[in-house]
Amino acid sequence: MSSFEITPIGTVRNDRTDVQDTDHWGAVRSTITVDERFGDACLQGLEGFSHVEVLFVFDRFPEQDDHREPRPYRGRADLPPVGVFAGRGPRRPNRIGVTTCAVESVDGRVLTVVGLDAVSGTPVVDLKPAMAEFIPSNIEQPAWVRDLMAEYFRP
Repeated sequence: MSSFEITPIGTVRNDRTDVQDTDHWGAVRSTITVDERFGDACLQGLEGFSHVEVLFVFDRFPEQDDHREPRPYRGRADLPPVGVFAGRGPRRPNRIGVTTCAVESVDGRVLTVVGLDAVSGTPVVDLKPAMAEFIPSNIEQPAWVRDLMAEYFRP
């Protein structure tokens, strides 16, 4: 397969710095400052959306060479083993994360969001407005996921 290079479009700033702290992201307020190469109007129109999808890189985690074997989710023995594409964690090919966050404000090249589960300094690779037509209304998931994620976005 061919490879490609991604250049970040901006950077996350918030008060979270510990990549091991994985709960209570719901009240985290983050600013994303988009690079000046996109101009001061690059976020124009985003203020009309309640949510934005933030694509970012888990840059503080090393890449793994072998993703073939299912592993217990989050390394927890009490959770079932899953393949690399059945989880959302940072130890994955290309280390890309995505979170749908509430838009709090837009000011020039600065986007303020709530609920982004990325630590301060994380590179952002793209922003997409969340549109209802792209989100299925009938999503299903295993019960253990609901239990595991119960505290994740809680304030």
